[in-house]
Amino acid sequence: MRTALTDLVGVRHPIVQTGMGWVAGPRLVTATARAGALGVLASATMSPDQLRSAVREVKSRTDAPFGVNLRADAGDARERVRIIVEEGVRVASFALAPSRELIAELKDAGVVVVPSVGARRHAEKVAAWGADAVIVQGGEGGGHTGEVATTVLLPQVVDAVDIPVVAAGGFHDGRGLVAALAYGAAGVAMGTRFLLTSDSTVPDAVKARYLAATAKDITLTRAMDGLPHRMLRTEMVADLEGAGRLRSLYRALRRASGFRRISGLSWPGMVRDGLALRHGKELSWSQVLLAANTPMLLRASMVDGRTDLGIMASGQVAALIEDLPSVAELVDRIVAEAETARALLADLTPPHRPEPGPSPDSDTDTDTGTDNQAALSSPSGA
Repeated sequence: MRTALTDLVGVRHPIVQTGMGWVAGPRLVTATARAGALGVLASATMSPDQLRSAVREVKSRTDAPFGVNLRADAGDARERVRIIVEEGVRVASFALAPSRELIAELKDAGVVVVPSVGARRHAEKVAAWGADAVIVQGGEGGGHTGEVATTVLLPQVVDAVDIPVVAAGGFHDGRGLVAALAYGAAGVAMGTRFLLTSDSTVPDAVKARYLAATAKDITLTRAMDGLPHRMLRTEMVADLEGAGRLRSLYRALRRASGFRRISGLSWPGMVRDGLALRHGKELSWSQVLLAANTPMLLRASMVDGRTDLGIMASGQVAALIEDLPSVAELVDRIVAEAETARALLADLTPPHRPEPGPSPDSDTDTDTGTDNQAALSSPSGA
């Protein structure tokens, strides 16, 4: 299925596996790349040395192109950009809009730049700065997300920019891929669907929690860091939403302490990172700390399997997922379903009707009614 996205990044299928922290590691990305889709390493939960090692591991397993997801606001963003360039990574994606300077630096090195956005104005901004494509996530998507549905946001962005647009939020099968293409997108990006594969390293107990989720079990909360965050509703989420300020602060400090030991961040550095995530919001100190140590809360579930202590970012589409195929099986299934959907649409297209000729008793020199009717019946006049 050739689209502007496949031509741009060199993959066989217009499908992107998003860079999910603690989930999108070398194993998942390698499986995605081998299947002909675009796998994206999540670097936010890696040190620079770990990132370089992960990139080299993927490259040792496949020659197919893949990407790395970066936090544009990270203090070491330039160091990570340098690693991407030095290691010959094909694509750099960003969870937040990168600066004009970062985009230029990557493009000068031949790296394809694909930021993720949640609003039309953000897409217009990064396109003007030179981004090669953009991933547009609607409110159905997991993790930090907006409030506008994909079906409303996607056509807005497609009509506003002249670079390839990748649709995210609510996709899990071939029908969704065809729908996105019909809106004018060049492909789809999926997180939750790739998390729920046999190639994902997420613990089985956590995967079971996702598979059991219904639509009402997936919530949008601001209790974590003041920003809309879509995740599975757990006891911890409910507890945070109902906790008072002092109780929230105590729990945030405890979790932040654990993340600090793993990440090597200082307390001032953690607070600085938390404040950088405010995005103009008025946050309590507990929310600042929770914002800074969200990676720790994700790690508790995605690595340690602690569904009671961790958070489980999830798109609403988790309510539709019922199995754990391999990535290769998933991609093959999506492509086959998309071809079936396209064939069905072709069957529904009305056959071409020949233009009606003049009636035997009409005067073709003076009667313009026949010509007008022909225009209405022709494809160009429809």
